[in-house]
Amino acid sequence: MQLVISQSMYFPWVGLLEQVKLADAFVHYDDVQFTRGFYNRVQIRSESSTRWLTVPTKKHPRETLIDHVLVDDSFDWREQHRNTLTQYYRHSPYFEDMIGVFDDAHSIHATSLADVSRESIMAMVRYFGLNNRCRFIPSASLDVHGRSSERLLAICRKLEATVYITGHGARNYLDHELFESNGVEVRYMNYQKIPYPQSGNEFTPFVSGLDLIANCGRNGAKHICSGTVSWKEFANGSH
Repeated sequence: MQLVISQSMYFPWVGLLEQVKLADAFVHYDDVQFTRGFYNRVQIRSESSTRWLTVPTKKHPRETLIDHVLVDDSFDWREQHRNTLTQYYRHSPYFEDMIGVFDDAHSIHATSLADVSRESIMAMVRYFGLNNRCRFIPSASLDVHGRSSERLLAICRKLEATVYITGHGARNYLDHELFESNGVEVRYMNYQKIPYPQSGNEFTPFVSGLDLIANCGRNGAKHICSGTVSWKEFANGSH
């Protein structure tokens, strides 16, 4: 059984959708400390510029878990995001599809950052029909404790995963031998980053999956196609 464990991100890039496509189970790893990064923001682009869409959050203590971070609804940031997407993509061939996915994600007025991000992921997964077999599980529901690699391994063992698929950031902290000695194979994403028609002079894959939808519609599914390599291949750079 192939497992992905990842923090939820707001309308993430195609690379996360590729992980969903490969997974038998996807754990939303949101009962960990919130840090500044890409969990509440994502880039979009037009012919002349890029821009961040940021989910505003209420003030919270530094140690607050992602699950407990609340969005700041003191202003209509959802409508602001919708207007920005309209401004940037209104001339794109599949604008209506893209804005429909956005509306789908926000049809539930989620109040926590984790729920907002999960809904955005699921709206894109539904649109592309990526993986009907995949189970989506919040990490808090698993009652698994520990730190870093030990906790990730414990989640794998609880869900009876034989393969753990991860992004490239794990190279900096993951104890690969620990997984291997416990019968769990670690595999890293081998991102293909296949170009598709996109506004601007130079293609970038590091934008929201909404960009793929706006420019390619459901045909964009063929660009969600990366595979994996073993951790040893990844460590040796042969990927």
